[in-house]
Amino acid sequence: MKNPTLLILAAGLGSRYGGDKQIDGFGPNGETILEYSVYDAIKAGFDKVVFIVRKEILELTKEIFLPKFGDKIKTEFVIQSLDSLVPGDYYRKERVKPYGTAHALLCAREAIHEPFAVINADDFYGKEALTALSGFLKSSVRPDLHCMVGYAIKNVLSEHGTVSRGVCEYDEEGYLTGMVERTSISRHGNSIMHIEGNEEIEIAPDNPVSMNCWGFHPSVFEQTERLWKAFLEEHRDNLKSEFYIPKVANSLIEEGLAKIKILEGGKTWFGVTYTQDREQVIASLKGLHDEGIYPPSLWEK
Repeated sequence: MKNPTLLILAAGLGSRYGGDKQIDGFGPNGETILEYSVYDAIKAGFDKVVFIVRKEILELTKEIFLPKFGDKIKTEFVIQSLDSLVPGDYYRKERVKPYGTAHALLCAREAIHEPFAVINADDFYGKEALTALSGFLKSSVRPDLHCMVGYAIKNVLSEHGTVSRGVCEYDEEGYLTGMVERTSISRHGNSIMHIEGNEEIEIAPDNPVSMNCWGFHPSVFEQTERLWKAFLEEHRDNLKSEFYIPKVANSLIEEGLAKIKILEGGKTWFGVTYTQDREQVIASLKGLHDEGIYPPSLWEK
């Protein structure tokens, strides 16, 4: 089986953070968060990385990353825009919000023909996660079997506000049975709660959630395209609707088209949702360098 590809979703607007956090420097030498994922992916046996970016940051993204690892791993860039894969009848010029993670995935269809992992640019996942994904994608993935790395909800919160997480439901064998996107999760005293409107739901601290750390067989593109067409029809006049990867995962499971294995490997996570998260991320990365988990400079010759 071919070595897997890493797909990095880097087209977000970073509205709560206040800028393009996917290209902001956090490491001791100004490394972006995604550089650690690429570094870990190379070590784990990935041999291609595909970036999904906005047209506005394409040249800057190339300028930042190609000199650093362009000779270490094959690198491609794909644009996600508000008219990407959107037929004229469904295009709304008033729309500002991107269409979401599953739309981003679908934009990469022509660049990926092998098993692949999907991650966010602004999340640190840890080498264990990339190793687990690589192992599965090299040995176990099939058109009817995909995977995700699960993270305990207690380890993936922000101290500075609510977060959105795909809360997992699963069977005794560790296969995903469903996922609910909860968009307003935070700590309340000793409890972890989703509170939105009149809805209040307590979530167990060790319940796995999706941090958008997936592994797929390329057959997923065909199913995603089918669901994308249905999404556009259903939400043609909703300017804030988003097409999420969990929607695709749930549909595959509900229709009996595929199973999704929840992998262990979600040991370490941190990320930037709010500007206030920045200092903690900087400190966490410095600690990993100080411990020797990463070299003094990721891309030293």
